[in-house]
Amino acid sequence: MQDPDPFQLFGKNNEMSVLNDKPWNIEAKAHLLDDAVTPNSSMFIRNNGIIPKNIDPQNWTLTIDGESVISKKSYSLEDLKTKFKQYTYQLTIECGGNGRSEYDPPAKGNQWTIGAVHCANWTGVRLRDILEDAEIKEDAVYTGFHGIDQHLSGDPSKEPISRGCPIEKGLQDETLLAFQMNGKAIPLAHGYPLRLVAGGWPGSVSGKWVNRISVRNVVHDGAKMKGMAYRVPCKPVAPGEKVNEDDMCIIESMPVKSLITYPKSGAILKKSKTLNIRGHAWASEYEVASMAYSIDFGATWHKCLLEKPVNRLAWQHFSAKIDFPAEGYYEVWAKATDSNGLSQPMVVPGWNPKGYLNNACHRIAIKIM
Repeated sequence: MQDPDPFQLFGKNNEMSVLNDKPWNIEAKAHLLDDAVTPNSSMFIRNNGIIPKNIDPQNWTLTIDGESVISKKSYSLEDLKTKFKQYTYQLTIECGGNGRSEYDPPAKGNQWTIGAVHCANWTGVRLRDILEDAEIKEDAVYTGFHGIDQHLSGDPSKEPISRGCPIEKGLQDETLLAFQMNGKAIPLAHGYPLRLVAGGWPGSVSGKWVNRISVRNVVHDGAKMKGMAYRVPCKPVAPGEKVNEDDMCIIESMPVKSLITYPKSGAILKKSKTLNIRGHAWASEYEVASMAYSIDFGATWHKCLLEKPVNRLAWQHFSAKIDFPAEGYYEVWAKATDSNGLSQPMVVPGWNPKGYLNNACHRIAIKIM
């Protein structure tokens, strides 16, 4: 039997890169992310288990349980859609390992380059409204999601992933239980018929195919919450240094970052012509305050035009006009600075065993003829 074509199977642009098929992990190239709102065709796929089949949305239920719920409560999809107010937000989701391929010594895992990020319109109900309706207790400190995707081993007693977030993140206005993406039902590979969307935090917090949320009075201890998964050293370590699990801290808000989406790296331009660049920048829980570019390897920086976000946790669009001084090879570097004054580093930041949180400046090559 011939292996399925992932581009046809998931409706993806055939320029995307397949990093893994067990489970499926697919990323975009920078120029495929040029849209202001990311379409399904350019959205990265990050899975930990096997994508579920034969989903019956008519009989789908979401259960709220856990130590910090007064009594377990369940909702049908129809309940969620009709009994609670619906909201739509543009929300940036980035894989915690985006940029892993640049770490040295290499970190194990999918070797993401720059394309494991997207910003789509998500429509659903606020997790906060559901938790308030279910009556959570005052001792609630964490949430934990559970989905119906299957563990790679096929063992039904094992969950491929069950992560969560502090209750404060779960109660934010923009943390949604979503059933639509860009105005349509969420594609299967992205969590149909119901998924969590917690913008600004690593994508692993935005659980797919969610049918249960546990409200915990302790930090959630589900699959990929312990050990080294989605954790970085609590203090800086030397490249290649071994780190004890007890010295690793859970990733929360992602660092400030940006991406040049036009033109493609390798563009050739006549000397007399102005180059118009554009792209996106994001800063997770914060706002991007300024955006700059350099064409001399960071020796000097020039301001970009930066737009405000459509809503909190959405990426921001930037643009600039560049005139090059002479013929030859150039690199255009992009650097974002957030509202706390933190900027992207020009080199790969502090090494960590799993290769998370690489927010080094993106750069593209340009030749002037």
